[in-house]
Amino acid sequence: MSDMIKSEILDEEILDEKVLDEEVLDEEVLDEEVLDEEVLDEKLFLPASDSEKATAEVMRPSVGYWKDAWRRLKANKVAMGSLVVILLVVLAAIIGPMLSPYEYDQINKGSENLPPNAQHIFGTDSLGRDLFTRTMIGARISLSVGIVAAIMISIIGILYGAISGYFGGWVDIVMMRIIDIVYSVPTILIVILLQVALKTPIDNFLNSASAPKFLKNLGVGLISIFFVLALLYWVDMARIVRGQILALKEQEFVLAAKVLGANNRRIIFKHLIPNCIGQIIVVATLKIPEAIFVESFLSFIGLGVSIPMASLGSLAQTALKGIYSYPYMLFFPAATISIIILSINLFGDGLRDALDPRMKK
Repeated sequence: MSDMIKSEILDEEILDEKVLDEEVLDEEVLDEEVLDEEVLDEKLFLPASDSEKATAEVMRPSVGYWKDAWRRLKANKVAMGSLVVILLVVLAAIIGPMLSPYEYDQINKGSENLPPNAQHIFGTDSLGRDLFTRTMIGARISLSVGIVAAIMISIIGILYGAISGYFGGWVDIVMMRIIDIVYSVPTILIVILLQVALKTPIDNFLNSASAPKFLKNLGVGLISIFFVLALLYWVDMARIVRGQILALKEQEFVLAAKVLGANNRRIIFKHLIPNCIGQIIVVATLKIPEAIFVESFLSFIGLGVSIPMASLGSLAQTALKGIYSYPYMLFFPAATISIIILSINLFGDGLRDALDPRMKK
């Protein structure tokens, strides 16, 4: 009897479970019907509005290194304003002497020491030469010296720093000690001594028949300035490049290049230096005003460009003789060189922040 009762109880439980399962199925069917009605709602098939699309765009598209740097540079108003000023000065230095009716060395008798006027917008000097033309020629020379010197400094510094950082060991130690020696000497004194020492051999070379014509046009003063800047002002570039190479040479892409059989020259010039290009551009840009200042200083003390060629430094030195009587003679060259150096420095700072935010002050 007890077995029969147990079996009946089990049968009833099974029936109850079946009934519950059927009720659950009925509820699921009802839910599916409700969902079908909601899915079939025509409002759900309307295209997304512009505002909905805008809210869906949570991330801006990825950009490359140079595009991102250009975006940051454009956001820097001071740097962009400085760039505009630099371009205007360069344009004036190139076109100004062409538009002027006077040559930079043209002596106009009866027009000596004239203040700024309609015919001579910057006035004239003690020999009647047009100061606007001479100032623009001086700006052209200063900008040329800055750009050429920056290129020479960059080439020497990049090669020196890359070799020192890549090979390391005793090579790095010896090369860094040479840099320390260059840093320890008084730069201005060495510049003056080198300028004086190089003038005679350069002059002898330019007077020879084998000297290229374009070097003769540059003159002894400019060529000696290029040599001086190239010999002494590359150490900052070398240190920057060395530090970057030390950080990069242990990266995976360098190890992969070695495994694939790339030689040292290919690794340095194809893999390491291109990855330092941002810092190289920044340092080279900031070397331009430094070279312009050195050229102006040497011209100011009489070791720059040769007479009658005009330089901003030589114009300022000449104007000192009559600073109280003719202050405009000093104002225009001094203002021009100040604008050039300040603008390039400000643009260089903005370029540094754009290309390498880690170097931002």
